[in-house]
Amino acid sequence: MLKLATVVLLSAVAFAQQAQPSPGPSATAPAEDSSKAKKLTRAEFDALMAHPDRILLIDVRRPDEISTNGGFPVYLSIQNDDLKNRLDAIPRDRTIITVSNHAVRAGTAADFRAAHGFDVAGAIGAQIYESEGGKLVKIVPPGPEAKSETNLNPNVKQR
Repeated sequence: MLKLATVVLLSAVAFAQQAQPSPGPSATAPAEDSSKAKKLTRAEFDALMAHPDRILLIDVRRPDEISTNGGFPVYLSIQNDDLKNRLDAIPRDRTIITVSNHAVRAGTAADFRAAHGFDVAGAIGAQIYESEGGKLVKIVPPGPEAKSETNLNPNVKQR
């Protein structure tokens, strides 16, 4: 009985290992996009941006991704995890374009906003835009503020 249980257990472990995908080149590729949002080309994006008073860019990337890869000069930064909590902060009088690196997260964000009644033009990948000849703005994060005597803790003695 013990031998049978051992064989069954080892068979289950071997089967589970075979069922796991092996990490390969696709492990670093962008996730598969199942979004219904329109993926904007550089030309479509530039045409929409010709009317900045009608457009709102929402960048769903992390701040470090924006500073590393570059972005667009004016945007609202709301990551996908915060979408539900920030819907009231998004103006409804503008057409929304969502931004991520390859338009996958942006597509998800566009779908979410469209489902909540927002006018969404589509999604764009900043790196795709750049690869099509578009120019991104390199955004340098602000450094730490220099301390002055006015913002030092008065309870701490200076040496």
